[in-house]
Amino acid sequence: MPVKKTKSTPAARRAATKPADSMAAFLQRVFLMMFGAVALTGLMSWLTINFGLPLIINQQTGGFNFIFYALLFGGLALSIFAQARVFSMKPQTAGVLLALYAASLGIVLTPLIASALFLNPASLIQAFFIAAAMFGCMALFGYKTARDLSFMGVFLFMGMIGLILVGIASMIWPLGSGFMTIVCLVGVLVFALFTAYDMQFLKRAHAQLGDRYQRDQLAVLGALHLYIAFIAMFQYILMLLNRR
Repeated sequence: MPVKKTKSTPAARRAATKPADSMAAFLQRVFLMMFGAVALTGLMSWLTINFGLPLIINQQTGGFNFIFYALLFGGLALSIFAQARVFSMKPQTAGVLLALYAASLGIVLTPLIASALFLNPASLIQAFFIAAAMFGCMALFGYKTARDLSFMGVFLFMGMIGLILVGIASMIWPLGSGFMTIVCLVGVLVFALFTAYDMQFLKRAHAQLGDRYQRDQLAVLGALHLYIAFIAMFQYILMLLNRR
């Protein structure tokens, strides 16, 4: 994935005068933002379960209402926009978009989490720790491996698009439990590999960028990518644990 160059602005020039940050400091910023987004998603889901379910559930039909779908597809559009334009906006602005996306996704995930609480509350903790363990292992692999993982980019992107299309189709037509089990397993695999791919990309991109301003922009992009990978793995693992 090529790293875009941004135009020189007063803010960028001031940031460029700061001492270059180390890889450790850079990754610390990435993971702080990423886990902050995960915490915000959990908080919004908890608030929605306890106080906001009528906002996303049609009380007459029991299905989802316009607000739910607006948040679902609006959040998807917001994440695409942020990834495409992150090097054209201030890091603070990109960080706000990350927070908005994390908050909207927390509301969208509420039905899945509420179902898990009803069926098997322990599955939430199990899914979180399994996803965290897989995320940590794949992130470490992506950072340490000397093998070039860039060839996986196009295949992972195609896999992600396929998973999105299957998710949309499942809202219209009921899909068999066996088929959805396969989809969940593929989803876990795709986003586990995405974690390794993104970590290697961040490591290489950090070395290519010369000033602190662009690295701050890259940190937000990396946090968004890793956040999406972690939440997707958690979601698919939780679905597998409660596939009944």
